[in-house]
Amino acid sequence: MERLPRLKTSDHYPFLLLHVGTNDTAKNDFEQITADYVALGRRIKEFEAQVVFSSILPVEGKGLGRDRPIVEVNVEVNIEGEMTYSEREPDENQTVSEVFILVGFSYLTRLQILLFLVFLVIYLVTLVGNLLTILLIKLNPSLHTPMYFFLLNLSFLEICYTSSVVPQLLAHLLVEQKTLSIAGCAAQMYIFTIMGLTECCLLAAMAYDRYIAICNPLHYRTIMSGQVCAQLVGASWTIGILVEVAQTTWIFSLPFCGSNRIHHFFCDIPPVIKRACTDTSKNQIVVLALSVLFIMSPFLLIILSYICIISTILKLPSVEGRRKAFSTCSSHLMVVTLFYGTALFTYLRPKSISTPEGDQLISLMYTVVTPVLNPIIYTLRNKERN
Repeated sequence: MERLPRLKTSDHYPFLLLHVGTNDTAKNDFEQITADYVALGRRIKEFEAQVVFSSILPVEGKGLGRDRPIVEVNVEVNIEGEMTYSEREPDENQTVSEVFILVGFSYLTRLQILLFLVFLVIYLVTLVGNLLTILLIKLNPSLHTPMYFFLLNLSFLEICYTSSVVPQLLAHLLVEQKTLSIAGCAAQMYIFTIMGLTECCLLAAMAYDRYIAICNPLHYRTIMSGQVCAQLVGASWTIGILVEVAQTTWIFSLPFCGSNRIHHFFCDIPPVIKRACTDTSKNQIVVLALSVLFIMSPFLLIILSYICIISTILKLPSVEGRRKAFSTCSSHLMVVTLFYGTALFTYLRPKSISTPEGDQLISLMYTVVTPVLNPIIYTLRNKERN
């Protein structure tokens, strides 16, 4: 890289074939390898030369997947118009153009149509299941209780939550240029994060409802009045909107440079922050602090509620009484486990075991799988109780 400035545009290097050693392609940090060689390729192309990177093809049983970073690099280096450069100072930071490229599941080239069909079916089932839940609760007077009021709001949240991600994912599975404008990326992050944090708070409100129903049943109607339920839902939305609008606005006030490729299927916070060309350590600390305060706090309230609930259930004299009491909160407990289990594993696991592909598979759990399971879980549990 240090020798490149010695080249002159008058030297006219029409084509360069650079070989990448197997030690580089064997490294675990896929994004770093890609960024390094993309930077090198872009620098060479400033001298009006074409560049192609090559690597030794993997032998059977060894080195499988090592050539994938090289394929990614060649695609990125040779796509025109992806990056914008300063014409005055060649060494200036390269700034991202008005679009991001969501790599997503591009590496599964032969499975694009199959993935499209699978995700489309799941998305339609999610919409139908949650819409039916909302209609049933609205039309059935016997379901006008605090628990089902919260469930109605949860179903609405799930529809918005999954709709902020899946339609764009489906569109990208059918096209080669998987681009998304920075404005579109920001809009997606606004909706996704607002719905996610609001759901965290709403699940805590539902845990409080179950706590009152089991631990203080005689005063349940008085404590969980319609006004209190509306206030809890309103507080959940208020916290979600205020916190995530501030955080997302801050993220997109950062300058983005270098590669505009995001190794994810949607604009999640961690991969977008990686595209910033300033020191983001403070931003990451703020994101972590907000996560602990506004995501872990509801989770701790849920845990405390269930400690009290389980303690109360175990004191009941009859087995049948304990079974009925536990059945009233088992649906909520399963939903909390699905939602928080995958989300906490995504954001709190060590970076040393994190890979782009693994992150995407885990993200699918709480963006695609959980929303479709929630109405099914509540329907099955209610059937058992009846």
